[in-house]
Amino acid sequence: MDTHTGRMENNLYGLLAEFNTATELVDAARAVRDAGYTRTDAFTPFPLHEIDEALGIKRSILPYLCFGGGIVGLVSGVALQYFVHVIDYPIIVGGRPHFSLPAMIPPTYELTILFTAFVAVFGMLFLNGLPSPYHPVFNVPRFALATREKFFLLIEADDEKFDYENTKSFMQGLNPQEVFDVEE
Repeated sequence: MDTHTGRMENNLYGLLAEFNTATELVDAARAVRDAGYTRTDAFTPFPLHEIDEALGIKRSILPYLCFGGGIVGLVSGVALQYFVHVIDYPIIVGGRPHFSLPAMIPPTYELTILFTAFVAVFGMLFLNGLPSPYHPVFNVPRFALATREKFFLLIEADDEKFDYENTKSFMQGLNPQEVFDVEE
């Protein structure tokens, strides 16, 4: 074992603890955060809103990206219609001016929604690192229960505070059902 990084020679990705209830997982996540671990993750069969705070995960920038996408859609909708109706192909229809804002509201609204939706979908995929068909936790056979009934907490070996023996004894002190080595 490399004593500097705490990684074992078999390419250890981290340690995974299995819990029976959501409350046990949230309490363990708080303890892990309070102990100073930062490279952590939790896996649950259903969303737990308190797990983000328990692990110290910051709010996503996705809402700001969506707002920016909406602004770009709004501006591009108005600019496109201005270019078409005033510069490229000016035709007076029904006696109204070339740049008639009320007539431009529906297409502008649609482009705002379209750009926001694209930014939301692709931003979510990018920020979550998806698609990711493989993750090292899939090497743990009991991890298949994460989608049905069990709760798992992972501390990655890349964490600055990670030391194999100390981290394993710390995780066992959280009273999990079992602690697994996760190999890459």
